[in-house]
Amino acid sequence: MEKKIGKDLTEMTNKLSKYVNNGRAVGSYAVEKEPTIGIKPEMSRIKSIKPMTSYNGSFLAVDCSTKPLKRANNWGIYLLRTAYALVSPEGKKVLWDHKERISTAVGDARSRGKQLENMRFEYESQLALSLIEQIEFDEKDYLLLDGASYFGRERRFSLSLYEESQKRNIRLLAMAKQSPSLLDEKGRDFMVAVEISTARPTWVYHPYKKANFHESLYGDISVIKLSSSTSRVFRCDIMEYLTDRGVVELLSPLTSVSEDPRCLGYPVCLFLAHDFSKVSSHSKLLQYLDLVEEALAEKGILDILRREELSSNFRNELYGVKYSFEWEMDWRV
Repeated sequence: MEKKIGKDLTEMTNKLSKYVNNGRAVGSYAVEKEPTIGIKPEMSRIKSIKPMTSYNGSFLAVDCSTKPLKRANNWGIYLLRTAYALVSPEGKKVLWDHKERISTAVGDARSRGKQLENMRFEYESQLALSLIEQIEFDEKDYLLLDGASYFGRERRFSLSLYEESQKRNIRLLAMAKQSPSLLDEKGRDFMVAVEISTARPTWVYHPYKKANFHESLYGDISVIKLSSSTSRVFRCDIMEYLTDRGVVELLSPLTSVSEDPRCLGYPVCLFLAHDFSKVSSHSKLLQYLDLVEEALAEKGILDILRREELSSNFRNELYGVKYSFEWEMDWRV
């Protein structure tokens, strides 16, 4: 178990004791969303990317997943697993590891979803920052984040991570698995609109939108296609301090790690980080659940919380689901 799990359990019992005694705060809140902008594709912004079979640099990616251990209508206890994958030069070796934390969120489902997103950004940022300080990263190496290039404030990556990466001149990119906010002038998926407009095998559309620090957007938004064997395209945000070195040359090495058959067109280090972040062991989740219930029982609040859990999860029981982490459809909250 992680050394910090004990502190997490203490924080959990404190939060839920306060909830049992005082209830949760009731009220509305504004969920900050990325602004949606419709732009007509400009073919002059599409540049071909030259594929590479190998690259003499490392690719580091981090990701975080969430599994609910216990939850009810007004609270949830979650296991967050943050993992990294480091693909060594020439792609000959993969190093990986993970850290696990127990996090507690009090509030309705939407509020808990926001809290969990904040936690994931925090843990991913912490892990990435510690790794680039431990590993002798230099300007030929890549750090890939899962998401958009928003830093600072809530629901954002840590600004310290951006500043340290800039200081070391690390090739920091943020790649999103999906980006519904990117639309063309008719309100359709912008990335697909670009993909069907060009016959180039590998390319970059840059920029969709320039970096704007006043909006906490620290990278130029671009769209990339990294494999000729697939029609998959992805959003790729290029940090502002990197854009003066040539976008095509900067992105070309990514093609060397984007031909894995498991994830054609998607950098394999990001795929592996996502895969390693998943907790696949049923017995391990039960072990964490036992720790949680033991701590709640010692605090004298397990019985009432268990009753709330049973009251709110009858739907799951109808589907034959005994534990919250077995229900995948709404695992985030």
